[in-house]
Amino acid sequence: MASGRSERAVPQALKILIAGGFGVGKTTLVSSVSEISPLRTEEVLTSAGEATDDINGVEAKRTTTVAMDFGRITIAPHLVLYLFGTPGQDRFMFLWDELASGSLGAVVMADTRRLADSFNVIDYFERRGTPFMVAVNCFDGVRTHTSTQVRTALDLEQHVPVVLCDARERESVKEVLITLLEYILRTGGASATK
Repeated sequence: MASGRSERAVPQALKILIAGGFGVGKTTLVSSVSEISPLRTEEVLTSAGEATDDINGVEAKRTTTVAMDFGRITIAPHLVLYLFGTPGQDRFMFLWDELASGSLGAVVMADTRRLADSFNVIDYFERRGTPFMVAVNCFDGVRTHTSTQVRTALDLEQHVPVVLCDARERESVKEVLITLLEYILRTGGASATK
């Protein structure tokens, strides 16, 4: 029976987390690929956070995400990704469980200048059983390490994708997201909805 309305299909929405340490480029990644004006919850760094916010290696950083970033990208007419960027400091880790709930997978952003910041993030997703990949943000377009070197340094399983990217470049970020989706399809997803 015709209702007079268009019977077009509603796109399937998939939730992806963008996670990583402080200053690694999560907000930049979400902003560069989002087809909507991204939601940002950034605040200016102040002297109150000096004892807890380690800015070594990212001294020029002036703001920090305090809740999340949010963006959206349509991959195909029937497939939309909702991107949730996590805050990077350990003091905001209590938000991660809420943000991770219902997620299909995660992109772990890594900065080779501060690679140790990636270990807690990787451990988090491994404990949850959430499929993840590592995207090494090549700041200023400089690729100082290969993906193999980063994989070894992070002690990652061979099946976990590691790619080099530029979080400022839309096409580079799209490749990261496609790599994650292909990985999830290849591995059959996982218990990502914990």
